[in-house]
Amino acid sequence: MTRAVDPQRLRGFLRKEWIQIRRDPSSIIVAVILPMIMLFLFGFGVSLDARNQPAAVVIETSAPEAQDFLASLRANKYIIPRLAPDRPTATEWLRSRKVMAIIVLGDDFGERLHRADSAPIQVLVNGTDANTARLVSGYIQGVWATWLVDRENVSPCSAPTPINVQFRVWFNEDLDSRRSIIPGLIAVIMTLIGALLTAMVVAREWERGTMEALLTTPLTRTELLLGKLIPYFCLGMAGMTVTVLFALTVFGLSIKGSILALVLASSLFMLVVLGIGLMASTITRNQFTASIIALTATMLPGMLLSGFIFDIRSMNKVIQTITYIVPARYFVDLLKTLFMAGDIWAAILPNMLALAVVAALFIGITARKTTRNLE
Repeated sequence: MTRAVDPQRLRGFLRKEWIQIRRDPSSIIVAVILPMIMLFLFGFGVSLDARNQPAAVVIETSAPEAQDFLASLRANKYIIPRLAPDRPTATEWLRSRKVMAIIVLGDDFGERLHRADSAPIQVLVNGTDANTARLVSGYIQGVWATWLVDRENVSPCSAPTPINVQFRVWFNEDLDSRRSIIPGLIAVIMTLIGALLTAMVVAREWERGTMEALLTTPLTRTELLLGKLIPYFCLGMAGMTVTVLFALTVFGLSIKGSILALVLASSLFMLVVLGIGLMASTITRNQFTASIIALTATMLPGMLLSGFIFDIRSMNKVIQTITYIVPARYFVDLLKTLFMAGDIWAAILPNMLALAVVAALFIGITARKTTRNLE
């Protein structure tokens, strides 16, 4: 009786795959070089922080408090104040997008400052970019609140500040969006790379006519699948290692969780994306078609529905339900937890279990579609 896996046959097949990979360095480029390039471009190019936003400041009062508040604005790293001579000039700057906001300190600024029932300043924000408008508005409010608190500490009777709220941010104290983007970006990149690595593997064998030669060998279906998965799993994990090291050294991230948990999570996800690519390759038997299917099934959902950029809880309920079938959703959550929070097993284990189920599903479908005949 023929065994499902013969170690000697498997070693021979794996040797053949490694020789093929060495002769065709495109796989190594896709697995190792491309992730670093993408991480560099996206890591420095994508940011959810609105830094260095110009804001026109109109000062219509001679009160010394106005100059003190202007100094606080200048000390802020998110807002760049530009003094405007009058309101019409500031309005024209806002219309032409030379500034993102207008801050008006009226001639009654000093009087309003000592009254609790009126707003001492007026803020107008350009809302053509809703996300930037919210951020700029929040930055200005933050500068104003901080200035009020500092002013009260210097002169307790100078301004009515009945409540002093102190905020503390966990896991990302500086509110640096890059620290949350990079882990998600790693997941999206490895989604693309892993699927591409195997999307062309079986299809290439059919197109080159070497699949017929493989089918004449004693290789079993299990050996054929393992021979295709193991080399590209190693390549994918090598790419993952390089990407993580790149994120730690270039972007200054740190891993709060254990390396073992990171390796296990990455291995499960790599099996998922390799299974998707291998399934597409096995079914279509065409490199171009398999690549398109792999890209469509992994890259787009990974970018839009994984929580990489857009918060899933703010999506429509129907879309939220759809995100549960996107494997990148679970890996993004895992990477953010391990990079920023630590070994929070209540969040880690359910995501790992979901990845294990999805990996078994795709590899199982591929196994059923892998046949020992030419039909």
